Amino acid sequence: MENSISYSSIEDVQLLSWENAPKYCLQLTIPGGTVLLQAANSYLRDQWFHSLQWKKKIYKYKKVLSNPSRLEVVLKEIRTLVDMALTSPLQDESIHQAPLEIVSRLLSENTNLTTQEHENIIVAIAPLLENNHPPPDLCEFFCKHCRERPRSMVVIEVFTPVVQRILKHNMDFGKCPRLRLFTQEYILALNELNAGMEVVKKFIHSMHGPTGQCPHPRVLPNLVAVCLAAIYSCYEEFINSRDNSPSLKEIRNGCQQPCDRKPNLPLRLLHTSPDLVSQEATLTESRLKSVIVTSNEIHVEVERNNTANQKMTANVGNDSEPNLIDCLMVSPTCSTMSIELSPQADRVLGCYVEILKMLSNYDDWRPALASLLQPIPFPKEALAHEKFTKELKYVIQRFAEDPRQEVHSCLLSVRAGKDGWFQLYSPGGVACDDDGELFASMVHILMGSCYKTKKFLLSLAENKLGPCMLLALRGNQTMVEILCLMLEYNIIDNKDTQLQIISTLESTDVGKKMYEQLCDRQRELKELQRKGGPTRLTLPSKSTDADLARLLSSGSFGNLENLSLAFTNVTSACAEHLIKLPSLRQLNLWSTQFGDAGLRLLSEHLTMLQVLNLCETPVTDAGLLALSSMKSLCSLNMNSTKLSADTYEDLKAKLPNLKEVDVRYTEAW
Repeated sequence: MENSISYSSIEDVQLLSWENAPKYCLQLTIPGGTVLLQAANSYLRDQWFHSLQWKKKIYKYKKVLSNPSRLEVVLKEIRTLVDMALTSPLQDESIHQAPLEIVSRLLSENTNLTTQEHENIIVAIAPLLENNHPPPDLCEFFCKHCRERPRSMVVIEVFTPVVQRILKHNMDFGKCPRLRLFTQEYILALNELNAGMEVVKKFIHSMHGPTGQCPHPRVLPNLVAVCLAAIYSCYEEFINSRDNSPSLKEIRNGCQQPCDRKPNLPLRLLHTSPDLVSQEATLTESRLKSVIVTSNEIHVEVERNNTANQKMTANVGNDSEPNLIDCLMVSPTCSTMSIELSPQADRVLGCYVEILKMLSNYDDWRPALASLLQPIPFPKEALAHEKFTKELKYVIQRFAEDPRQEVHSCLLSVRAGKDGWFQLYSPGGVACDDDGELFASMVHILMGSCYKTKKFLLSLAENKLGPCMLLALRGNQTMVEILCLMLEYNIIDNKDTQLQIISTLESTDVGKKMYEQLCDRQRELKELQRKGGPTRLTLPSKSTDADLARLLSSGSFGNLENLSLAFTNVTSACAEHLIKLPSLRQLNLWSTQFGDAGLRLLSEHLTMLQVLNLCETPVTDAGLLALSSMKSLCSLNMNSTKLSADTYEDLKAKLPNLKEVDVRYTEAW
């Protein structure tokens, strides 16, 4: 043949069957005559025959369904098309995909169809969907139907087997995002039914199967991928509004937009006598622009630009380097901003976090789920959202309670320097909403396995010593054991910290018993205790008046010179214990509830106090005026208090040794 023949021009296709006809031939009827095609064998001839018949009919249905006149005719033609695809002897994926694409085009081009007409069309193509994934455009139509008619029986009867097939097979949702979106919308539609999450729970159980081991290895990763995408979509508005990518703590405790933040002010480093210089906070000129000053759970970033250096030089000259309590005197944090989701996003979040909780309840799925969630694959806006982290806490608790190492080891970070669930849910972490119960549970299971090593203890001592001491002070046996191990393995080098740990252990019966057993093995610990109490003491965040009283009553603190209660929950009631510290020279009360009553009591007894930090405390002029009797004060921070200009002038006149004062964000500023 000199010219090709188009499929649309073929009028008829027949197998030649008359006597003496050429072997294995097809006769094609076209305008103007016929054409004979001869194959090498009967199998190839039959393949040609069925293929040409299929192509001929497909072109017919494309033409008929491209300009539908009446719905009755459309439904009849669709059913015939589906039957033809199901009965065709041809074994090819396109045999079932072509009818679905024709129907998809029909739905996208005819937007005036009613909801009932939509459902009738979906029911008509349902037999094809049992063994085939819907094409992208059809997925989009299914998503719309799930959103608009979640209670339709089509969702349960037609979409359920389709979604089950998607979840059970290897699925690259990166290449097929609409299949993932359809699965997501289907689950949300189930959640809209009367039984709500119970229906979703039954669906998840049907995907797992009745036995203890799920027979479909792809179900869990596919479900997790759908959950992660749905949760990410809830925070899309916040993610898209990122300007300079704020940190987790900035999102949860600060403001999201830079314009909402208070202007950066140079840090005022207060200098006192060289005796009070902290080696931990030594700042040298050779340091880089950003220096991290660390004291247990307190991390303050000091920006050292040229302007700040000039101001420091002008103010303090060549005095000694700043100590730790001085470096904590920075501008207050921004006003708290809570992430609020729209009602729809809130429902989506609640549904998919609940699914993650369901997945964590299956023993065979838990190891893989822990591994999938170990890299913390959630946007930082989600981790800064209190509702999300509170609900997800159940999943982390299930990981912590699991005795298998491959599960609970996933609580730790995937690599050094990156936070894991252990860090996020520990006291001081952005996800922590308790006093350390989950943290204690995680430490208990980790210490009970192969993590009872010096390396793990070193990590706790460097990053979580404060929470460990606070929980030990409250009688937690696991934390008492950890503190004893830190002493036994010589994890802590600082003598003051060692003495503080000893005092913490002796404040409870269980701690005293374990410490005595330790002393029987290591006599040098008793020698250390006889030399006197610590000179420096930092209470962990969230400590209360009772915690402070219990600690101070457990040992000798006559040598204590530097006490930091910053970010604790102490109040004026603790003043009666503070006045019993005769050597106290530096006191940090930053961001506590210490008020005027406590301040008046301190002014009567601690007349030798030199450094006092009252930043972000509720003190007023009534209490601040009493400080005039503390003639030794040389550094005073009243940042973000209710200080008036008159009281400030009065204090300056009556405190001759006062060299450094911070009155930012007050009336006197």
